[in-house]
Amino acid sequence: MNLLLAEVAQATQRLADAGVPSPRNDAEELAAFVHGVKRGELHSVRDADFDARYWEVIARREQREPLQHITGRAFFRYLELQVGPGVFVPRPETESVVGWAIDAVRAMDVVEPLIVDLCTGSGAIALALAQEVPRSRVHAVELSEDALRWTRKNMEGSRVDLRQGNALDAFPDLDGQVDLVISNPPYIPLTEWEYVAPEARDYDPELALFSGEDGLELIRGIERTAHRLLRPGGVVVIEHADTQGGQVPWIFTEERGWADAADHPDLNNRPRFATARKALP
Repeated sequence: MNLLLAEVAQATQRLADAGVPSPRNDAEELAAFVHGVKRGELHSVRDADFDARYWEVIARREQREPLQHITGRAFFRYLELQVGPGVFVPRPETESVVGWAIDAVRAMDVVEPLIVDLCTGSGAIALALAQEVPRSRVHAVELSEDALRWTRKNMEGSRVDLRQGNALDAFPDLDGQVDLVISNPPYIPLTEWEYVAPEARDYDPELALFSGEDGLELIRGIERTAHRLLRPGGVVVIEHADTQGGQVPWIFTEERGWADAADHPDLNNRPRFATARKALP
């Protein structure tokens, strides 16, 4: 074992003791980041090239600063995104939400599907859809100027139409035309603040996390926005907390103009997102 791998083993234990959920992964990711190699190449770093700054970034991670803030990057499906203070760090759970949306759009058999991403944050969802549904027309909206600094970096050179604004009144020019509305909105109840992981509670923007006493305040507003934007037969896909399974589909009722409202599991088989179809006239 070379020096770096020995240090990674020590760092793994330190991160585990600090309560970091994935200590081995993070210790290796930070070692690769500091030494400018891939994780699979850590064994090739010579002892003489060991960089003591490794222990500086490990100390930051011990304090539960997000891995992505330290490295300045987050991976989402086939994307590498720039992230940092002021923007929500995309989570792996959201990848299954986007996967469902991609399948749904392809099943529509629309030549150039029109897609709207509400509360886009880093732009992860919008950029993934633009990349994986090549002829799609993707529009995205974000309210926070702090988040938009990162969104604009990530979307530079992309074909996504990015706008600053409120998800509740966004894109009036697209009313009744959209094939798919997708959103990963804030959905944590204000009463749950103390139970949120430090990486999110202390570093993600509150605007991207909390939404009223039950966490569903913005989702109720997005239901109306989605109904306004979608064409008849169009689909809405919205992420929610695993503890809200069963609650969100009830927001998309037949009385409010919806059909086929349902919940779906994430990769860990926990209820993660709801979908509904705008009813035909």
